Amino acid sequence: MSATTYPNYSPGLEGIVAGITKISKITVETSRLEYRGYNVHDLAEKGSFEETAFLLLRGHLPSQEELDTFKATLEAEREVPPQVIEALRQCAPGTHPMDMLKVGYATLAGYDADYAEDALDHGANIRKAIRIVAKAPRIVTAAYHIANGREPIAPKAGLSTAANFLYMLHGKEEDAFTVKVMDASLTLYAEHTFNASTFACRVTVATLSDIYSGIVSGIGTLKGPLHGGANEEAMRMLLEVDTPEKAEDWIRTALANKSKIMGFGHREYKVGDSRAIYLTQVAKEIGRRKGNTRWGDIADIMEKVMLEEKSIYPNVDFPAAYAYYLLDIPIELYTPIFVMARVSGWSSHAIEQLAHNRLIRPTCIYEGPEGLDYPEIGSR
Repeated sequence: MSATTYPNYSPGLEGIVAGITKISKITVETSRLEYRGYNVHDLAEKGSFEETAFLLLRGHLPSQEELDTFKATLEAEREVPPQVIEALRQCAPGTHPMDMLKVGYATLAGYDADYAEDALDHGANIRKAIRIVAKAPRIVTAAYHIANGREPIAPKAGLSTAANFLYMLHGKEEDAFTVKVMDASLTLYAEHTFNASTFACRVTVATLSDIYSGIVSGIGTLKGPLHGGANEEAMRMLLEVDTPEKAEDWIRTALANKSKIMGFGHREYKVGDSRAIYLTQVAKEIGRRKGNTRWGDIADIMEKVMLEEKSIYPNVDFPAAYAYYLLDIPIELYTPIFVMARVSGWSSHAIEQLAHNRLIRPTCIYEGPEGLDYPEIGSR
């Protein structure tokens, strides 16, 4: 039924205010995204994912001493218990990567040193959140290697979150700019207000369940193609386009056929996704450095046509797609990388929810039958 039938009903809760947050804000008129007041573009360009994760979890940018301590804590917490690796091995062949992540975090919960602490213990929740963020690259890469019949690669001391992910994926250290591209993408994917997975996480912990349950809820929600996976589909689209020479005909045909163009448009942004601006810059630069401008050239043409014909800009998933492809990251890992970044945002929202908690319990409109008499089984 439409909102005109039920004036107080908004399908998909669109436009409904579901909570108050101090974590992030989208200014629709300018398409500006801020994490705790800081422009995400500045955080990605000038900072690091570790600084961003600290900001989200602690509420302020770290001093050098705080950052050094935070990095040391993350490094000390990167490894996971062997039982988590074994649980990943027990997943059935062909298990979706996101389902393997759910298994990993669900198993990890019971091995957390603060597992038995009260759900409202703020200090314990911060410690859990730091472990959740620290262990994400290990779980993502271990699940990938196990699913492909290989032994996981352990984290390496002295590397950042982004650098360790690439090391555990490829088995070698990457150059500084490659790591910077990966790091920037994690910052840009870290948080995004009350999106579906974040809301699911908050609903879960609002029952006074634990943060790990919220993370598993977030992963399950992000798995759905209407929320996560757009960067994967954007890359498959680019592979279908194949060459810059084919790009304009391909996209004009797709528009004429009313086909979905992946990686463009966003409900929250009217004049472009601010996250896409910086990621586009570094994605095209990594292509130039690798001597492969093919995907950036295709992107230029597609962006031009979409703006001319539909006044629609690319979202962050579009440059992320070919940035990851240029970094030799398998397409099936694009959404798990989303998780790797977003656990910092989910954890921050879980902590914020629990700090001023109220059970999230909306009402609904009933349209079924009423007042029926119970019939004997023989007359049904």
